[in-house]
Amino acid sequence: MPKLKTHKGAAKRFKLTATGKVKRGRSHLRHILTSKSKKRKRNLGSPALVSDGDLRKVKRMIPYQ
Repeated sequence: MPKLKTHKGAAKRFKLTATGKVKRGRSHLRHILTSKSKKRKRNLGSPALVSDGDLRKVKRMIPYQ
């Protein structure tokens, strides 16, 4: 079988955890921040996990990470 190519856009956005889950960043933290509460902005800074529905697709895009 040929090797799979890594999707470079996905490689920059997702990281694998030690247990095989996939971490992702959160959106809505780029602009118009004055109308968002401090708590909301603080929580948006922390990483989240990719949902189960998208997990297979994302793992296929980053096969060797």
